[in-house]
Formats: sequence, C-alpha cells, structure tokens
Amino acid sequence: MNARQLLLCGGIALAILGMSYGLWYAVFAEHQALDGIGHSLASAFQAAAERNPATGDQALVQYRQAKYAYDRQVDVHGHWIGLAMLLMVLAIGLDHVGFSEKWKLLLAWILLLGSVLFPLGVLLETWSHGPIPKAVAILGSAILTAALAGMIIGFLRRQDA
Repeated sequence: MNARQLLLCGGIALAILGMSYGLWYAVFAEHQALDGIGHSLASAFQAAAERNPATGDQALVQYRQAKYAYDRQVDVHGHWIGLAMLLMVLAIGLDHVGFSEKWKLLLAWILLLGSVLFPLGVLLETWSHGPIPKAVAILGSAILTAALAGMIIGFLRRQDA
C-alpha cells in the first residue's frame, strides 16, 4: 500500500467510524444526555428560586458533569470526521510533497495514528478524568501536529525544487 492509498483508505475508514459513532450517539444516547442536562439546570434554577443553595450547587455540579460528557461525545464525532477529510485532502495533494515514497508512507502512518488517538483520548475522557485518557489525547494531538509539520516541510521542499 502506498501513502496515497493509506491516506484515502484511512480517511474513509475514519469518516465511517465518525459517522457511525455520531449516528449511534444520536439514536441511543443524546436524548438521555440532553434530558439530564435540562433536568439538572432546571433543578438549579428551582433551588435558587427556593433559596436553597446546597441543592442548587449539587444540581450545578450535575449539570457541569453532564455537559462535559455531552461536549466530548459531540467533539469526538466531529473530530474523527474532520480529520478524515484532512487525510483525504492530503492524499490528493501528496504529489506535491517533496519526500521519497518511504517518507510519505511514514508520514501517512503517523497522520493516521494521530487522527485515531486524539479523538479516542477525548472519548476516553468521558468515562475517566484520570491521566491516561488525557495522555492519549495529548499524545494523539502531538503526533498529529508533528506529522502535519512534516507534511508542510514536504510541501515547502517541493516548492523550492
């Protein structure tokens, strides 16, 4: 498999993953999450109207936790699809990268790895606020950033030639 095929196939697979995850979330989980967000916010307002700060504070904590998880779930869906499109666009412009096919293939693998790890780490943060999910997300974004920098260098090398 050459770098172009890897980026195209990886991008298509990532797009399918992102869309499938988004569909699953919309059908099976989003309504419950939105109900929880609305309920906790309504409870906070009701507690404030009743001048009950302890209940209001607890409801706001529940709101913050539910909103945090909801935002991460939506981000994962969007990031996987956005990164998939980026991989496919880079595959189209790969002829303009001034590296050997071996280096292009290495960059393609690194791009694909970062594109999977970054949103996966964000998804893991919905289940655990510990250091491992954060480390996966940070590692994925660092890998992705380094690979994109490599692609930029490749594009600049080609322009200089």
